[in-house]
Amino acid sequence: MPSLTQPIQRLLTLLVALAGLAALTLPLRAQEVPTVVPDAWQMVITGQVQAFRDRDAPVALSFAGQGFQTAFPTPEAFFVSIMASGYSPIMESRSHSFGDFQLMQPERVAQIVNFVGPSQELYRAVYVLALESSGWRVQGVQLVKTAAVGI
Repeated sequence: MPSLTQPIQRLLTLLVALAGLAALTLPLRAQEVPTVVPDAWQMVITGQVQAFRDRDAPVALSFAGQGFQTAFPTPEAFFVSIMASGYSPIMESRSHSFGDFQLMQPERVAQIVNFVGPSQELYRAVYVLALESSGWRVQGVQLVKTAAVGI
């Protein structure tokens, strides 16, 4: 298993710690804990990444959490904001693969995603997703460029 970069490891540690604090205040009965199915949220990530690659703003926004959908007046405004925020390596990526994930709460997960950029540069992202009434939705992404080069 490849080693996580320091910034991503710190982010995951912080997210897990915050989730742990929340879990102390919200005890769950065993029957309330959903089955962990990585395919469910990984399909959402793949769908949004493909929509970004296809420049399909409405579909990309459909995979985002309710907070994003409320904050942006149009899918195009969402798309432009994401591009301007430094996430073009995801939009222009050649491929992606999934790394480790951490279930932070029964309905919240952090998922590592590795990207190969258009010039073979490698990026690693931490996607945070939450289970909303419409299914798993992206709540945020932290992206860093790695020192490695893809082959």
